[in-house]
Amino acid sequence: MLSFEQTQGPGRMRQPWIRLSAVLIIAGLLVGCGAAEPPAPAAGETDGERLAGAPGESAMEHALKHLDPKYVCPMHPQIVRDEPGTCPICGMDLVKKLMDPVVGKYPEVTLRPAVMQHLGVRIGTVERGTLWKYIRTVGRVEFDETRLAHIHPRAEGWIEDLKLRAEGERVTKGQDLAEIYAPAMLSAQVDFLQALEPQPRGVSQVRADKARNLLRVLDIPEDVIRDIQQQREPRNRLPIRAPIDGIVTGLMARQGMYVTPETEMFTIADLSRVWVIVDVFEAQIDWLAPGLPAEIRVPARPGKVWKGRVDYLYPELDPKTRTLRVRLVFDNSDRALKPNMFADVIIFGGPKHDVLKIPAEAMIVTGERATVVKVVEEGRFQPVDVVAGMERAGEAEILSGLEEGDRIVLSGQFLIDSESSLQASFMRFPAVDASGAETSETPGDAHAHD
Repeated sequence: MLSFEQTQGPGRMRQPWIRLSAVLIIAGLLVGCGAAEPPAPAAGETDGERLAGAPGESAMEHALKHLDPKYVCPMHPQIVRDEPGTCPICGMDLVKKLMDPVVGKYPEVTLRPAVMQHLGVRIGTVERGTLWKYIRTVGRVEFDETRLAHIHPRAEGWIEDLKLRAEGERVTKGQDLAEIYAPAMLSAQVDFLQALEPQPRGVSQVRADKARNLLRVLDIPEDVIRDIQQQREPRNRLPIRAPIDGIVTGLMARQGMYVTPETEMFTIADLSRVWVIVDVFEAQIDWLAPGLPAEIRVPARPGKVWKGRVDYLYPELDPKTRTLRVRLVFDNSDRALKPNMFADVIIFGGPKHDVLKIPAEAMIVTGERATVVKVVEEGRFQPVDVVAGMERAGEAEILSGLEEGDRIVLSGQFLIDSESSLQASFMRFPAVDASGAETSETPGDAHAHD
């Protein structure tokens, strides 16, 4: 018959004894730190909580408190000793190595009241409230392209009488800009007058209407057509008139100039309404929608505010700046806004209610994580990672990582987080024995197995 050791193998036979030894060591530590005879458990209190000495503290956490401390060099974390001393490399005093039994959390940092006062530590509270979504950016004033008029002749000819002399002149709808002599227009007038002559019954009206429509196609004003019909005489020079009210922003025509339908003679812009083009970062696009209210201020008009709205979101982002062009519309009846002005812009996205929020100054943002230092109890702090949402007016939304009513550090948190990170770094270094050789287990593991 095979023996028990032959059946199970030497490795399997030792495992129960190792576990039993670890349990006995922990039990001994728990009994040793208490009274000679442990008090009877209170109502609802488990034996583990009674032995640990504090509700909510596990037996393993309590046992780790009584393990022998380790001392490390602040400059050479690989130097680990069982007792205070100096570093054999740099000569610095060794400091106690703190171990956090809670896996996945940052080590806690304890500060005395004097140190907290010296660091200027301020405490705040996580609360619920309302955050207003708005985008603050810079834009530029541009012409409303739907209110631009480009004036071309409808037939080849010569400019006989130019009424305008310079760009920037204000014109009104129907105002004469120039007179043009065009052979095609003169020929159309003659055909129109011939169509007005007596014709066979049923034909005269049709021919006159077709000739009149041809004059309209050539952009001859209606009052001029009526004068031609009444006077029964064609006109050599016909007026070119402004189709809208506005400012002459382009004057390409000159006196006596030969023009064709491809020639742009005048450009008129109606400035009673203008566009403001802004660039919005990619992360803020979700807040935008046509019709949202907006307001602008320009340095040239201190103290004055224009109110408008979002008119259009352009379909693509700029690949270099990762921003989206957005078009805003503003009334400009007093013509105070001039194209190419820069403007400070605010786009309002409305309120977001019942938001868990904290002061934005409390967050430590590194690019890889967002961290807030939480107050565990008076004088004890622990960094926690959070997921932040929108941030506006010095307040930040917290999506996860904190609860309402939690106390957090508002100033001095960078030093506390740095200290916690340094302690966490010490925990990750392996222990080194007295000869300088690296051991295969951490100091905490070594005590756990002894």
